[in-house]
Amino acid sequence: MTTTQVALVEDDTGVRERIARVIGADPSLALAYSASNAVDMLRWLGENPVEVLLVDLGLPDLPGLQVIRRCRSMQPACAVMVLSIFGDEANMVLAFEAGASGYLLKDGTEADLATHIRNLRAGGSPMSPVIARQLLRRWQTRADASQRAPASPGANAARFSSVAPERLSPRESEVLGLVSRGFTYVEVGAQMGVSASTVQSHIRNIYGKLDVHNKSEAVFEARNLGWLP
Repeated sequence: MTTTQVALVEDDTGVRERIARVIGADPSLALAYSASNAVDMLRWLGENPVEVLLVDLGLPDLPGLQVIRRCRSMQPACAVMVLSIFGDEANMVLAFEAGASGYLLKDGTEADLATHIRNLRAGGSPMSPVIARQLLRRWQTRADASQRAPASPGANAARFSSVAPERLSPRESEVLGLVSRGFTYVEVGAQMGVSASTVQSHIRNIYGKLDVHNKSEAVFEARNLGWLP
């Protein structure tokens, strides 16, 4: 039996140890490296090939999304799966856009984790049911909107042209940029020197100006407008 080499980056010591035990108990898996922060993991990935990377999004030094992007750049053959407490649509969409192929919520049990890792390695996309439902709902919403939209080729351009980039203040643009990189409201506030409630106020203003209802839609619309890379 071929052994799948797994790397893990998770800042919670208890969670990290539980996952390590699950991997160690399965003869088809081997924990090649585990780290508590993004910098150590990225340094290790730069010198060591691995087949599966498990990533927590809420890391203490760099966003987990950045780890995913860097891993996909350094090791395109490595399959990445998110293990996170964040089950919102924004984090899910950003993780998949960054290059993750699976997304599991931390629910206190690891009974099926080994199976999910094997499925990921085999080309599957393991997801917690709530994540799969959100993804399906997102697809259905966009499909419905597409069916209702006018067939005119200029429809989207007209919609986008109604929102001028200068309508976002510099602070709102800064917030949007940080949110698109996966930072939480608390982390954004810390970087900008403001409170999390102030960040939420900026987010509400951004939603109103872009005519959206959540972070993933705001990031999507901003990228379509060319405001974000």
